[in-house]
Amino acid sequence: MCRNITTLRGLQPPASEAEIEAAARQYVRKVSGVGAPSARSAPAVEAAVAEIARATSALLEQLPPRQAPPSTLPPLRRPSVQARISASHRSSGPLA
Repeated sequence: MCRNITTLRGLQPPASEAEIEAAARQYVRKVSGVGAPSARSAPAVEAAVAEIARATSALLEQLPPRQAPPSTLPPLRRPSVQARISASHRSSGPLA
């Protein structure tokens, strides 16, 4: 399994659409070997991400509850990642 894909089942609150999409995107990157899709490969990559995200959401809805929470937090819940996202939003804001 790709080291960047974490367990989403059993999270409290439940995995968000963004977390599910991020996991799907990591999976597609890993199996396709395409880190930054070109204009030619982008439609196939985006279609695969959407399909895998839908399948992941359905799987998480159908599985019984976990008895223990996952041992690691998904990247979007990690404080270091949240800080990086906040910093990039601040630096890409409107110019004064």
